[in-house]
Amino acid sequence: MRAALDGDQAAYATLLHGLDGWLRSYFRSRLPAAAVDDAVQEALIAVHEKRHTYRPGLPVLPWVAAIARYKWIDWLRALPRNEDPLLDELADIPRDAPAQAVVDLEALLARLKPAQARVIRLVKLQGFSVAEASRRTGQSESLVKVNIHRGLALLSRQVRDAAPDTGACGTGPG
Repeated sequence: MRAALDGDQAAYATLLHGLDGWLRSYFRSRLPAAAVDDAVQEALIAVHEKRHTYRPGLPVLPWVAAIARYKWIDWLRALPRNEDPLLDELADIPRDAPAQAVVDLEALLARLKPAQARVIRLVKLQGFSVAEASRRTGQSESLVKVNIHRGLALLSRQVRDAAPDTGACGTGPG
């Protein structure tokens, strides 16, 4: 990204090609197949238009992930309010499931100590390295790892304890 910002066209082409693959993966898990190409193109255009906002020295992926997330939210907002979308891929999924997942995730993270929630957001959700999370939070790298491990373990226990009993095999009664 730095080279692209300095005018290196080959570096810029390489960057956009790499981001294309990452964005496809990102949107494939969040949108119906028919919307993925458009979402990728919109995100790449936004990367191009907003490239001046990238701060050299910071990881590029969290910056791109933020742009992709905004494009995904734009897509969710554009869904018709009074009718169900005619998209086979979403037929069995409530329309608000992705948005509700964000709300549920934030509610879960709110149960953690702030230091645990912050490093989980940085490393697991935004893609920062443990070292970068350490620099951003002032926690040692070891403490970042411990906070992630303990926070995820606590959340796992809480979710498991809140789930209905499905039997020893996880397949339900019977």
